[in-house]
Amino acid sequence: MIRNFLSIALALLAATAAAQQLYRWTDDRGRVNITDTPPPPGAKSVQKMGVPVGAPDSQQPAGNEPFALQEARKSYPVTLYSTPGCEACTEARKLLNARGVPFKEVLVNDEKGLEELKAAVGSNSVPSLVVGATVQKGFEEATYHRVLDAAGYPKTGVLPPRRQAEPQPLQPQAEVNPAPEEPAPGPYAPGSPPQRSQKK
Repeated sequence: MIRNFLSIALALLAATAAAQQLYRWTDDRGRVNITDTPPPPGAKSVQKMGVPVGAPDSQQPAGNEPFALQEARKSYPVTLYSTPGCEACTEARKLLNARGVPFKEVLVNDEKGLEELKAAVGSNSVPSLVVGATVQKGFEEATYHRVLDAAGYPKTGVLPPRRQAEPQPLQPQAEVNPAPEEPAPGPYAPGSPPQRSQKK
């Protein structure tokens, strides 16, 4: 009786642990799939997401970052392109902060930033969100969440919110005008050594 109970309890624990393990993989048509069952043999780019309940401490991520976040950051880094005074950019930043997603923000306010934006996005549209190789132009809350979900980032409420502020534009350095050089004193200027008179 006790053995049967222990067997059932162990089976339930194993099932719970398996349910916590997610797999991200690409099928033969190039579609990205996220499942809680192991992918088929022909799957490409297979990644394990999350750590099963009851896993040994050696499998836990170093520091306080969850394993899923570490994997997502490594494979699908997030970059937000924005401009100062852009309301949609503010909303995009707010969403990333609320979800706790670490991200790099590039402020497009000069020629260099514009070139970087066009190289990454293919246009001068802001805000633009780049997650790995996925580009999302403009801001749409549901679309942002779908892109982050597909990359394996934890959903809103799992991570503590962030407080990343809008980057400040670099102030141009004021040119310092060097002091004008004083002309060399003439022979009769005050303080000059006395001149010897030449005899004719």
